[in-house]
Amino acid sequence: MLGRSLSAKRVLGSLNLECIRGFLMSLYHRGGRGRKPYPPVSMLKAQLLKQLLKDEAVEGEIVVLDSTAIKAYSQRSLDNKTAKSDREAHVGRGFLLGYRVHTACCASSELPLAFTVQPCNMNEKRFIKQLLEKLKGLGIRFKTVVADAQHDSARVRNVVREYGAEPVIPYRKSSRIKRALKVGKDFVVHGVKRLAKLFRKRVSVETVFSRAKEWFLLDGLRVRGLEQTSVHACLSFSAMLTVALTAARQRQPRLIRSIKHYTTQ
Repeated sequence: MLGRSLSAKRVLGSLNLECIRGFLMSLYHRGGRGRKPYPPVSMLKAQLLKQLLKDEAVEGEIVVLDSTAIKAYSQRSLDNKTAKSDREAHVGRGFLLGYRVHTACCASSELPLAFTVQPCNMNEKRFIKQLLEKLKGLGIRFKTVVADAQHDSARVRNVVREYGAEPVIPYRKSSRIKRALKVGKDFVVHGVKRLAKLFRKRVSVETVFSRAKEWFLLDGLRVRGLEQTSVHACLSFSAMLTVALTAARQRQPRLIRSIKHYTTQ
């Protein structure tokens, strides 16, 4: 595990995206009127993603939405709800103090497409439209949106349909809708076979989170505040996309998820 972490650090170090961030920010006009500039690291991630779309390494027809928690770089306050040295971090589901990285990924390539970082105490449903809008802005023509039962609501399904996509989200176990998509206590998916098959693609986002945490230090937070935590997440995902883009440019599509191949040579 130590060897993997060192390899991941070498990859992140070789990308030197923080250096790029500083350089790009120096080119922005800081004084006077005008909009606040877009975060340059996020813009770089968008460019990496567009190249992957161009090289057809990413399809994006089926996208999966979910979130993962990352622990705040701070101790808890006495109220057990906030952090001592990070006022924007909060305690959320599972009593974890920190942030959640709400993410949309491509089910076929298992690569991150869009994300937003929010305090742990904020409900996942609030950020569905934001993620879908980001996908639309990148030119990703998604047809199916898969999410777990945490996203079960008529409002969420309607938002997905507004973007011309089909929502594949399990209903509550108490639902009386005939043949409704549900996940049983044994974690077996029940319902229309076509929808059940689509829902099983939800595992792709879990794979994204696992790789980002194990190889690209997503949960190794050493900064404080929402903005810096967002940059940290963007660096992790940018490194993942860089590996995929390298494989695509080498005409090695089978290696787009092979972080080990590019970090242990």
